[in-house]
Amino acid sequence: MPPRPAPPQAAPGQDLSGLFRGTDEARALKDPKSGKGIARTSVPAFVAGAELADLADTDDRIVVLTADLAHANRTIDFGIRHPDRFFNVGVAEQNMISIAAGLASAGLIPYAATFAAYAALLACEQIRTDCAYPGMPVRILAHHSGMSLGFYGTSHHSLEDLGIMRTIAGLTVVCAADANQLRAILRASLSHPGPMYIRMGRGRDPQVYAEPPAAFQIGRATRLREGTDLAIITTGSEVHPSLAAAERLAATGIGVRVIDMHTIHPLDTGEIVAAAREADAVLTVEEHNVTGGLGSAVAETLADAGVAARFQRLGVPNVHVVLGPPAALYAHYQLDAAGIESAARQLLAGYGRPT
Repeated sequence: MPPRPAPPQAAPGQDLSGLFRGTDEARALKDPKSGKGIARTSVPAFVAGAELADLADTDDRIVVLTADLAHANRTIDFGIRHPDRFFNVGVAEQNMISIAAGLASAGLIPYAATFAAYAALLACEQIRTDCAYPGMPVRILAHHSGMSLGFYGTSHHSLEDLGIMRTIAGLTVVCAADANQLRAILRASLSHPGPMYIRMGRGRDPQVYAEPPAAFQIGRATRLREGTDLAIITTGSEVHPSLAAAERLAATGIGVRVIDMHTIHPLDTGEIVAAAREADAVLTVEEHNVTGGLGSAVAETLADAGVAARFQRLGVPNVHVVLGPPAALYAHYQLDAAGIESAARQLLAGYGRPT
């Protein structure tokens, strides 16, 4: 029997096996000061575990499930305080949603947490058939949404989830802009009927709300800034850079209304129509495929209402995005403050508005 040939060797400088195995300390992707690569103090937006633990102190209906990501999403904070109501189902996201539906059928309020790509894409059937169809009050905590998992690539990016989830009848879809808004969403979810898909960012989301907004209502958008030259309708991780872009535009005399459309389904159509009628132009901004998400929902609303508006969608093009750190990806796809400002100026210049 001839000897087995030697495996092919990587070209000089191209051997990344040590990097991805975690043995190359010189090029480690993880923060050496953090457990499992994620420092607890570096994930301020992942407060769901702690908030739900507080709520569970006085509400014995709350249970939490995770698919082997208790440290990555900080649901471990709930598990430590309420171990008898915390379930780690392992790497079995579809089963987790079905288990959550079963718990809900017994009168509990389950919160099932995993990466947004796994929740919306892998477990879509279970969300629709096991949760939405029978109206089970399951709350899906879909974290690391959009392209916030950067280097992990298309398998871990969720740039289609809003387009999928908002078409499921009976499913409420809400996006958290920061930690305080997430707290408000969780508090409101206790009395909300039916299932919810709660979209969360990467856990390092900058603060938009100084405290949990007391006036928060599911299905009612929040107007954060007034202006009549342009209305920016945005959601989730893009609320903060949209506000920063509005500040930049205001410095040159352009008044921008900024609307946090945190609820994607059901949509606050009245706020959308008002924005189109009261502002010279409308720009939607989202960390999502430009097709099917918030921009498409706004366009459908304006078409149904018969409202003509100068309108543009800003999001990720209909492509599988390149690999890179999240901040670089946001800049590359014009989803940082500078990119949103540039898109706004192009929209306004397109019809002769001085920019």
